[in-house]
Amino acid sequence: MIALQVGAAFIQGCVVGPDGSPHSRERWFTRPERGPDAVLESVLACAASLAERCRPTAAGVALPGVVDDASGRAVHATALGWHGIPVQDWVAEHLDLPVAVGHDGRTGGLAEARAGAGSDCRNFLYISVGDGITAAAIVDGRAVQGDHDGMGGLGGTGDRGGTGEHSGTGELGHIVVRPEDGEPCHCGRHGCLETVASTTAVTRRYARMTGWRGITAREVYHRADAGDPHARVVCLDAADALIGVLATAVRRHSPERVVIAGEPAAAGASRLTALGATLAGRLASPAVPEFRPAHFGDMAGCVGAAFLARDRALENSKATAG
Repeated sequence: MIALQVGAAFIQGCVVGPDGSPHSRERWFTRPERGPDAVLESVLACAASLAERCRPTAAGVALPGVVDDASGRAVHATALGWHGIPVQDWVAEHLDLPVAVGHDGRTGGLAEARAGAGSDCRNFLYISVGDGITAAAIVDGRAVQGDHDGMGGLGGTGDRGGTGEHSGTGELGHIVVRPEDGEPCHCGRHGCLETVASTTAVTRRYARMTGWRGITAREVYHRADAGDPHARVVCLDAADALIGVLATAVRRHSPERVVIAGEPAAAGASRLTALGATLAGRLASPAVPEFRPAHFGDMAGCVGAAFLARDRALENSKATAG
């Protein structure tokens, strides 16, 4: 099985074994400034490159934005310049394989539910913090569906200005958290969570304060833990914004656990402990979910897409046999 996760900064890919473990990991620059057609050509080329390394029976693709899982279309992926792109059909034709397409928040949650940090948990929230911020509420191994999202409607018009094309799609990063003085977001609004708490925002804001360029968000987190005052301001602001949105999801879904993928988890256990303590301060209820790092890390979306692809291949096989 092969899988891709397409993001605004990178396209990640891997070959996924029968046990769900990712192998032959690759990462390519997305470079969306080249235009939507060029990004699609890159996705097709990356998929073909992975397929050459094994004999895949199916392929999975995880996408940001608004995704129609049934048809495999990227309805709106503003960061990629995609609107109404039939990704599933293009990749299937290019590889001559069954292809499954899903939202990267939902596929990441699926991976952690089946073989990761949520496999022993009936009800959990999956959050991925990278160049975008996505989420899914998982109950009994499936994403809660509400307004065709992975968060049961989180991000709708009642949630701090979260309106527009990303509302209710699992795109947690496009909930507005700084409506008065927020920075512009590529979705067209100002003050989205992504402009404060994404890895891109953390490094950009730190560089603006210090003049340091080229360091990663993980390094900014480590500098904050070491006492760097500028890093502490950036990281505390990011955590405050993230927990503000997460508290709404916890109140709505009452999860047993929060599984986090991305730099806040990769920066170390102390970072997750701090997030849990901040969340506890926001909740009136004493029942605070435990925080765990995603087992598959930033590859969770890829692994979950591979699981979707495996399901699709089995469905096709049964239909053919029947």
